[in-house]
Amino acid sequence: MRREKTQVGIIGAGPAGLMLSHLLARTGIESVVVERRSREYIEKRVRAGVLEQGTVNLMRETGLGARLDREGLVHRGISLRFEGTDHRIAFDELTGGSTITVYGQQEVVKDLIAARIAAGARLHFEVEDASVHEIGSSTPRLRYTVRDEEVEVECDFIAGCDGFHGVSRDAIPVDRLTRYEREYPFGWVGILASVAPSSEELIYSSHERGFALLSMRSPVLTRLYVQCHRSDTIEDWPDERIWEELHLRLETDDGFALAEGPVVEKTIAWMHSVVTEPMQFGRLFLAGDAAHIVPATGAKGLNLAVADVRVLAGALDAWYRTGSTAALASYSATCLRRVWRAQHFSYWMTTMLHRFPGDDAFQRKLQLAQLRWVASSRDAAASLAENYVGMVRV
Repeated sequence: MRREKTQVGIIGAGPAGLMLSHLLARTGIESVVVERRSREYIEKRVRAGVLEQGTVNLMRETGLGARLDREGLVHRGISLRFEGTDHRIAFDELTGGSTITVYGQQEVVKDLIAARIAAGARLHFEVEDASVHEIGSSTPRLRYTVRDEEVEVECDFIAGCDGFHGVSRDAIPVDRLTRYEREYPFGWVGILASVAPSSEELIYSSHERGFALLSMRSPVLTRLYVQCHRSDTIEDWPDERIWEELHLRLETDDGFALAEGPVVEKTIAWMHSVVTEPMQFGRLFLAGDAAHIVPATGAKGLNLAVADVRVLAGALDAWYRTGSTAALASYSATCLRRVWRAQHFSYWMTTMLHRFPGDDAFQRKLQLAQLRWVASSRDAAASLAENYVGMVRV
């Protein structure tokens, strides 16, 4: 077994793990990042695509903004569509100038990998049997196998950034964790279509037949979603059915025309919420999906991951510079304030826009009343806008 040392061992080369390594390097803290998937896989894996203002600012401030500024699509608002009419929520006007940027998670990952490799980072893909040990001690250990060689890395700290199905969270004694969870009785069928977006901004549509979302990944790629039943499979949704439902749910009284194109990707994802507390044990710290999952309705997943590691990087920097453990000790509490705010916002958006099994006419009337309130009240619209572009006060 090969034995090595580092300051921070990071499991997972998604946005959380890579951004943490990038932020640590800027303060002189070394790290090792291990990832079970291949570089090609994670650079092509299409996930979230909406970046909050704070995420965009961080990328620019840390030297990751060049391609983002060239290719990212800046949006100053979204449309809520119901009863055949669009109601625009103007983010910039309601938040003092903040916006969102559509820039796919895979593009963020590509930028981070390029930056880490250029900096000579210890970044290992396609590792096997990753595990963490002795996390309650002052020298936790990260073990893994790469190219048939077993490796053990002695660390000062370990960051679990390996997603919901990773190994990090399971390393914490089960009696030291509390898991809060809510499963929604529906999911989204999503397609990536090779066609120019039919709208310049995202459209969130609440329709009698269920929710629909028109998003985009580039000027020539449209991302579209339709609400589906929890029991559905991808085989239940041939392309023709998806397009038919999209036309119905996105139609407007003024004759909105949805452009169709070849479907280049089709997926189905279930809506659920999970929060694990605390997000730390000993010298193991969880970040991103390893600690929490939010419904995609609020566009918070990637942004929460970045917010977590920004806090963690600052806390680690304080420890190495001054020896203070205060920021590390409060890491979980600091992050969870934002996590629960994002959970509430995502829940609010999800319940306002989706149809639930068993909903009757009374429930639909309540839902429409809420949508009309958001569309007509500046204060209500400002609350949505502030949460969507990124919470400043948490």
